[in-house]
Amino acid sequence: MLKTNEGIDIVKKLGGIRDVEQARALFQKRLDSEHLGRLNRLHHAEVLIKIANAISMCDPIRVFVNTGSDEDRRFIRQMALNKGEEAVLPMSGHTIHYDLADEQGRIIDRTYYIANPGEQISSLANKIIRDEALAQIREKMMGIMRGSTLIIGFYMRGPVGAAASNPALELTSSAYVAHSADLLYRNAFADFENEVSRLGHFYTNIHSEGLNRSVDLPDARVFMDRSYRTTYAFNCTYAGNTLLLKKGNHRFSVDKAVYEGNAREVSEHMFITGVEGPGNRVTWIAGAAPSGCGKTTTAMAGNRFVGDDLAQMWINENGSVRAVNPECGIFGIVEDVNAQGDPILMDRLRNPGSEVIWSNVLIDENGIPHWTGNGEVHPIRGRNFQGPWIQGLKDDKGKEIPISHPNARCTLSSSQLANYDGKSAESPDGVEVRVITYSGRDSDTMPPVWVAKNSDHGVVIGACIVSAATATEVGASGVKRAPWANAPFIPGALGDYMKLQFDFFGNPAISEKNRPIMAGLNYFLTHGARGGSGKALLGEKKDVKAWLAWLDRRAHGDVEAIETPIGFIPHYADLKNLFDATINKPYPEDLYTCQFSLYIDNIIARLDLQETAYGKEEGIPTMLFTVLAEQKEGLKALKEKFGPIVTPAQLVKG
Repeated sequence: MLKTNEGIDIVKKLGGIRDVEQARALFQKRLDSEHLGRLNRLHHAEVLIKIANAISMCDPIRVFVNTGSDEDRRFIRQMALNKGEEAVLPMSGHTIHYDLADEQGRIIDRTYYIANPGEQISSLANKIIRDEALAQIREKMMGIMRGSTLIIGFYMRGPVGAAASNPALELTSSAYVAHSADLLYRNAFADFENEVSRLGHFYTNIHSEGLNRSVDLPDARVFMDRSYRTTYAFNCTYAGNTLLLKKGNHRFSVDKAVYEGNAREVSEHMFITGVEGPGNRVTWIAGAAPSGCGKTTTAMAGNRFVGDDLAQMWINENGSVRAVNPECGIFGIVEDVNAQGDPILMDRLRNPGSEVIWSNVLIDENGIPHWTGNGEVHPIRGRNFQGPWIQGLKDDKGKEIPISHPNARCTLSSSQLANYDGKSAESPDGVEVRVITYSGRDSDTMPPVWVAKNSDHGVVIGACIVSAATATEVGASGVKRAPWANAPFIPGALGDYMKLQFDFFGNPAISEKNRPIMAGLNYFLTHGARGGSGKALLGEKKDVKAWLAWLDRRAHGDVEAIETPIGFIPHYADLKNLFDATINKPYPEDLYTCQFSLYIDNIIARLDLQETAYGKEEGIPTMLFTVLAEQKEGLKALKEKFGPIVTPAQLVKG
């Protein structure tokens, strides 16, 4: 069991500020009159003490208190430009930021949970004992901001007033990080203290800007103190390592749900989108996928967009599952974003009218961004993530350098998107989730869409995600397990997190008429894996609209389905009609058969992989193994009857 406020609070130990009086005295000494006046509007003791200790520890030359006003936002953006963290592009409101060439993703090998003696940490993560973390932070962060400006932001991860929102401080010397935070999160300076008092907690993030020097990167660190919900980061620049409001605080939210949520709250790596169905209904879908595996594309396929990355969900008093997006913007991967598959996002990226921070794309001689997979004619030269670039340029290993990094990003406010449903996104009541999906980069095993038989089987779909590694993690490669697409962000024991999943989605507090269906999505099947040749996708990105439309119908009982050992798959006639109605595209029956046939040996191998891996973990709920055994038994029976490949037609005939 995780204990909060256990052991030494490192920033308090190093900062030396113990009470509000000392905090006020430090503010009086270190802040100019304008920003002192801003902090003097705050009265919450713990908030003030935390801020004072961060100032004392980092020793900046000045402090800027960001209230979220238009004037403050303009000042921070201009600071990023003046410091060279960003550069202006010709399109109004657009800027470019480059991370260190060697730091284009999360530095998972240098990211640690700070643990107290005897505290269990996820087997998929790194831990550091509190005393050692104290020594490293003392050595690296004491006085680290001398000569720099510390920017303090007051944010809500979720709408003000929502049951599952989380207040968070972002303290950084990077204007780029502060600029990004103002696009991605709700600056809630005016409401911050009231929200802290209402919810009884807040997160703190302390980051010192890296110098973008390769020599510093071995010493880069991200520390997450679960006990005091405080993150520390230094010598790094990539937003996944520095904008700790995002995945750093998501980890704290997972902890809070697992250990304090009483099986009525979960914190997930999920998009939230609304699909318009018959009778003007809107069916809200929340879906998990590892970073770089199509979450933004799937989220944008909905008619009403709320979020593309994170979801806070809870069971309300009426027995429905509600969800809010902790963010209000997109930090989205741009590789393969194009007009055909992502028309709404492309409109904002290619036309004036929005503020956009680009990162790690190529900028041509005319100041226009370019990236891999954008479906446009590419220039032969420009500047990208590794410096000056010309077509055919190779790295020191002889490998051709792509036009943009696979983890190149765009950052913009969700309010700029044509399908953004601001009213739903900002409602403290959240949206009612009726469909949960799980997906990964699976080229050869699972069908494009299937629905679990019940909530226990649904949890197992999430637990068994397997995905090709993506560019979001430095040094990652190959195919690996990606439980719930949330494993990198689960601080505690996987068994504890899995138990919450079973308890939450099977909670009797959820009314049966409102209980979400749980499903798998996979639009990464290839021709080569299904009897053809090559690695081309067996379908198109836009097909996901049809898969989501079918899930809407299934959630409301409008369509029947074919039962299989792994769950329910669609009938051909229903998909044919939905392809025509949603994307005006023919859907031949031979393609359906190719996509939805069960390749028994592949699926059983996948289940064996999970059974073996989870068998090495402590405290895994027995329900997981019960479901896996049930599915394997059913699949073996099908193979005995029909052979290693079972078509939907064979399943229907029995």
